[in-house]
Amino acid sequence: MSDVTDLTLADAGRDRIAWADAQMPVLAALRERFAAERPLDGIVVAACLHVTAETANLVRALLAGGAEVALAAANPLSTQDDVAAALVSHFGAEVHARRGEDLDSYVEHVGKLVARAPQITLDDGADLVSVIHAAHPDVLAGMLGATEETTTGLVRLRALEAEGRLACPVIAVNEALSERVFNDRYGTGQSTLDGVLRATNLLLAGRTVVVLGYGWTGKGIAQRARGMGAIVVVCEVDERRALEARMEGYEVLPALAAAERGDVFITVTGVAGVLRAEHFARMKDGAVLANAGHFDVEIDLPALRAAAVSPPTQVLPLVEQVDLGGRRLNLLASGRVVNLAAAQGHPAAVMDMSFANQALAAEELVLRRGALGPGVHPVPERVDREIARLKLASLGVEIDELTDEQTAYRTSWDPAP
Repeated sequence: MSDVTDLTLADAGRDRIAWADAQMPVLAALRERFAAERPLDGIVVAACLHVTAETANLVRALLAGGAEVALAAANPLSTQDDVAAALVSHFGAEVHARRGEDLDSYVEHVGKLVARAPQITLDDGADLVSVIHAAHPDVLAGMLGATEETTTGLVRLRALEAEGRLACPVIAVNEALSERVFNDRYGTGQSTLDGVLRATNLLLAGRTVVVLGYGWTGKGIAQRARGMGAIVVVCEVDERRALEARMEGYEVLPALAAAERGDVFITVTGVAGVLRAEHFARMKDGAVLANAGHFDVEIDLPALRAAAVSPPTQVLPLVEQVDLGGRRLNLLASGRVVNLAAAQGHPAAVMDMSFANQALAAEELVLRRGALGPGVHPVPERVDREIARLKLASLGVEIDELTDEQTAYRTSWDPAP
């Protein structure tokens, strides 16, 4: 039994899903093949993902492949209620997601997925597979494996693996080149700034944007902020990434020094407490705080509220203003992932590749059942390359191929012609 906000929204959700589908040709091609071959026939798939139009098209592909699909939201502010309704009414999926749901509802919804005894789980943050490991070991016996969409989730799963407790194979979708480079740099890079601008309507040109974290996502955010005329400062803990940022022409500073300079702060590190009380104490009046990491822990929210001299004020729908006594800081989307809470998330053309990886990883777990042991496994290179090939074909782009002689040259120890 599904739990969604309003089934009367289903027709509007179907239109939104169709709009995204038109921009997802790789996933559409996979859906067509899945419908013909039924590689997931009878497999129960549970997905804890952002309930958006793009995710809906992944669900459609899995259903076409014969899977039974149950979906819950990975974030309460990312759910598109019309999409959730359409998946239930028009596509026959089981959905447990309501925009703005509280923690108790979230836990209940994840529990509904566990109750289906899934053979495959798809995660965005590892919540579902973690709950199964922690509290429902009986479910593990029937699992073929899991997939993970985020860096944060993979950190958690590798920690579980290091303790010798990871009991099923997990395919690291996030680390496929066709996923990571495009999803993080081009997807989150664009959608994060989209969320900041929708929430605030700020002019970025001439302002100082501080990007905390210079991984793939941080690179995309920094690149696009600079393209909009912002002065970009990067904060890092990794010497190599800090050096790369400097070589790209960004100013690189410790976060405490950057706190005095920034007009807009964007955290994207995957760790907790990136901006803390000592940073808030140095920020200028009117500074904007946004988080693009998966969980709402990168900005120390308890410390921010403890520093306030009065209750926060909701000055705009997604802007919470905190008075620190003569200085006001503006928190966006309650510190949750801003590109989904304040905007629509990644463009569909980017999620096309991400969710093609998810669909093919699920197929891989079925095809290789029993062959993959417990642990975190990469997306096979042939799958990664096939997704890139399909995407290029959808764009009408052709590339060269190595000749037989060139292939032999590249694989030989003898450099002589």
